[in-house]
Amino acid sequence: MREWAGGIRLSGFAVIMLSLVVLGTWVLVPSIGTYLDQRQKIASLEQSVQLTKDQIADLERERARWDDPAYITTQARERLYYVRPGEVVYLVDNDLDPADIPPEQKAVSATIQERPSDWMPQLLRSLTAAGLAKTAVQAPAD
Repeated sequence: MREWAGGIRLSGFAVIMLSLVVLGTWVLVPSIGTYLDQRQKIASLEQSVQLTKDQIADLERERARWDDPAYITTQARERLYYVRPGEVVYLVDNDLDPADIPPEQKAVSATIQERPSDWMPQLLRSLTAAGLAKTAVQAPAD
């Protein structure tokens, strides 16, 4: 090893150039890291700006729709049940199939009953039944 290291002869110029390369690397590496971080932040912010522009465009389209009298009329009819003078409106109560209406809940027992079963299968059956149940929405009675 000593023979190999002894065979290397460095001139003053080579030492100065080597030290400049080491110094340049030491100075530039943190700057390059900062540059890459800033580029990543800029790309993230540009994407955020684009998403915001898309949201603004959607809101402007929605506002333009509200400038149309036909759209306003449609929304008033659907959401607020407004009608024009002279029109006859029929509201149908209980138009659901009786099979889709959930049954009335049974009264709660005042006594405690102990069941000799494992609770985990009962929980899974309950979750499955709740997930597969048909829900019916009834209009409030006037």
